[in-house]
Order: sequence, then C-alpha cells, then structure tokens
Amino acid sequence: MVNAPAVAKAVEQAHAEIWRRFVDEQGILLDFTDLDGKVSLPTPEECREGKPNALGWWAPIENGAMFNGMYLDAALLRWKSSRSDEDAAKARRLMEGLLKLNSISDVKGFVGRGVSTDGVSHYPMGSNDQTLPWIVGLWRYWESGLATPEEKVRIERHLTETIEEIIRLGWKMPAEAPFGTRGTFAGFHFDDAARVLFTLKLMHVLTRDEKWQARYQRELDERGGEKDLTKREICEAGMAFFYAKTHNWTSCTAVSALRALWEMETDPVLKEDYEKGLVASAKLAAESLPLALQFDPQDDSAFDVDWRKSMLPLWKPQRTEHESVALAQEQLRAFMKTSPRRHKETAFIREPTSAAWIVTLCPDRTVLREHQPAIEQVLTRYDYSKLYYSTFFWVEGAYWRLAPAENPDAR
Repeated sequence: MVNAPAVAKAVEQAHAEIWRRFVDEQGILLDFTDLDGKVSLPTPEECREGKPNALGWWAPIENGAMFNGMYLDAALLRWKSSRSDEDAAKARRLMEGLLKLNSISDVKGFVGRGVSTDGVSHYPMGSNDQTLPWIVGLWRYWESGLATPEEKVRIERHLTETIEEIIRLGWKMPAEAPFGTRGTFAGFHFDDAARVLFTLKLMHVLTRDEKWQARYQRELDERGGEKDLTKREICEAGMAFFYAKTHNWTSCTAVSALRALWEMETDPVLKEDYEKGLVASAKLAAESLPLALQFDPQDDSAFDVDWRKSMLPLWKPQRTEHESVALAQEQLRAFMKTSPRRHKETAFIREPTSAAWIVTLCPDRTVLREHQPAIEQVLTRYDYSKLYYSTFFWVEGAYWRLAPAENPDAR
C-alpha cells in the first residue's frame, strides 16, 4: 500500500469502533449509537405496533441482516489473515446473528432486520436488500474453512429452506401479517439479475441437485427490461444506478453476489462475462470515491440519537407496505431536521466507503491498483470514533481485499 501504516491504523480504529459500539448482544450490527455506544432500542411493543413504522426504517435495528452479511466478508478475511481465536470468534458471532434473524418468526423464510430488547421481537417486514446479504454472508462463512461440520449443516438448512420459500412466492421476500411479502428478486435491473443468478447457483452448490443448475442456465437467457437484455448480458454490463444519483450502499450487495458467481462459475466464457461486470461495477463505483473529501472531519452538526422524539408524533397505524413507506418518508424529513448530521454521514461516508468495497470486489488487480490511492484516501479520511452510524464498516472489507498478493483469499 502507498501509505500502509496510516491505512492499517485507520482500519484498526474502524474495527475497534464497530466492536465497541455497534454489535449488539445477539451479534447483530446496529445502524447507529451515540459516541459512547448508547442507544435506545425499539421496545417489543413498538415492534408489534410498527413504531416508528412497520419497516423499521430509521430505527437503530433497521439493517441488521444487510450489514451483518456484508461485514462478515471482512471478518472472515481478517481471520484468514490472522488465524487468531479472537477473530474466529467475532466471525462466528456475526454468523450466529444472521441465523438468529432467520429464527425469530413463525413465517417460513422470514429474515428479520434486527431484534428488540428481548432478543426476539422485530419488525414485520424485511426486504430484498436485507435478504441477499444474509444469503451471501452465510455462504461466505460456509465456504470459508472456519465453519464446523455442524455449522455447515445448520447453515445449509437455513439457506435452502429460506431460498425455496422465496422461490415458491415468486421470488418475493416473506413478511408477517398483514403484509404478506415485501420486496422481490424478480426483475431486470442489475440488482435483480445478480440476485437471482447467484441464488440459483448457490442452491446447486449446496444441494448438488442438477435441477438448480438447469434452472440457473435457463435464467441466464431470460430477457426483459427497458433494453431487452438477457440476465447474462445485464450482469456483464455491471452495476447501474436507477433510483438515485448513486446508491452504492444498496447495489454493493448485488456486486458481492456477482463476485460470488464469478468465484463459483466453472464455465470459462461465462466466468469472463462476470468478470467484465465486476470491472464495469468497479469503474462506476470509483466515481463515488471523491465523495469522501466532501466530509468535513471537524463537522459538529447535530445528531439526536433519540429517534422517537422526531418520528413518533407522526406515527399512525399501517396495514400495507405503501402506508408504511409513506409514513417513513414523512418521518425521515422530521428526523433530518433534528439530526442534520445524518445526511453528512450517509452522503459522504456511507456512499464512498461502500464504493471502495465494490472496487475491491473486482478480481482484476490492474483495476485495483489504478484506484488504490483513492481507496486509501477514503479509508484514512475519518475519525471513526466520532461517527454516529455504523455505515463505515465497508472500509474493513476494502482493506482486506486490497491485501498483498500472498493472501489469495483477498483476490
């Protein structure tokens, strides 16, 4: 690395802050805390009543499945480098957190976002953005060399039962009553194509049943979307932004699935197509790296960890996903007024750090070397002890994937 000691020091600080403040008692990442690690979790009653909203948006347990799944990639790479018992225990704790989120509901295939103070209560809706990283993270642990035989059996059971239910529902994510489902893997955006192809390929790897390979092959040639492309062509073109100017932080989940496809694929021509998609994704993500420079390390704008104060006055019962989304959007506007710091961290930390991870998911070392100085600039930009949100965790994954060539697992 260009400035190896400074980068290593910054990433070690990020690691320490994650484990000091953001991993809860169940081994699940929280979205935010105060600078001492204090946070007021939604109560079981609030989860049941859908407060602040039934999606759990803007609450501190909004993104546990999503964040755990991606952070587990970093934890496993760290363990592969150190082989320490401490790092193994941390990776195992994150894995158990993921399994917990699939064990808290009577609804088959449900993947929760996080849990309340009782370790069980939760919001009734997950999402595609939560479920895909949940799948990828468990697969990473399963194939890492750390998993015990008993753990591999447990993970296989959770993955296969959940994926089979998602497919039975037409690629929709199971949700609790009255919502039924929430989010889908179906469609012809890049995120959709990568999700479906990875999931089918994984089922073939886990079950060794050729029906999954046959379905995977058929899905490659499925055609649709505005450009009438096949899903293979969509993956070859790589990540694309469509619902905002940039959304590296959500699309990075699909890029991680594409990277997994590249690793699992044995057809050299198809593998090359996936690599082209990873290169294209890296180049697009690299355009967001300079956003880190717009973050002022001396910024002292307010963040009110008391999320109830701004959001609960707006609360009303919700019976549909649409009602929950509309309520959440209104609540976000109120939350932003009391916590202007939130925008600073989402725009200038969450986006460039997730973009850095996307770049490092590219297997072409030439591409990595081209963008390495900019990535290192992102990693060393922040004082992680002064950030309220955990959405800097990608810096660890980016660091370990930039590791020297003697660590083949990082490439």
